Amino acid sequence: MLFLCGTFLLPSLGFTPVNGKEQRRESPKPTGIQNILFYIQRSINISTLNYTLNVDEKGELNITDPIKIYWKNYASDGSEQPLNYIQRKYAYGLEVKMIDKDKKSFCFNFVSYKKKKIYLIKSPVDNKYYSYCEINNKMSILEKIFIQIEGGTFWFPKIKYIEISGKDFSMKEDVLEKIIP
Repeated sequence: MLFLCGTFLLPSLGFTPVNGKEQRRESPKPTGIQNILFYIQRSINISTLNYTLNVDEKGELNITDPIKIYWKNYASDGSEQPLNYIQRKYAYGLEVKMIDKDKKSFCFNFVSYKKKKIYLIKSPVDNKYYSYCEINNKMSILEKIFIQIEGGTFWFPKIKYIEISGKDFSMKEDVLEKIIP
């Protein structure tokens, strides 16, 4: 799974060696964000990519561009910034297809990794949209992706592993899948 140009570089706050072992410092969990679907954090800095529903002022989903993506800059002022062209086209952007026009359901994947299909579907239980994907062979609600980057270059970062986490759809239990590319 190779999502990722190293762009948007800020001081590293990911892993630090302690007694010869890696210890992961968590980036702030996004809070108070309306319509958040999931987020991505990386070891190279504490800024977070947020993926939210793209709705108009009436709360209606934009069916031509249903997911809004932006950085939350936790390293300085907490400002929001859109993805730049390279990030959108080669790393963190999405390819989205409508799969059910009547239900306004979508299938999408990252531009940098086409194998993992994610579905944007409105739940019949609470009438809210969620991002669903397989995590450890269980259909789950995607909540977070963490990418451990250790060196490499701007165009070819060295990804040590990727963690995908969420809630099991049927059991509502936490699920985690670790992918080593």
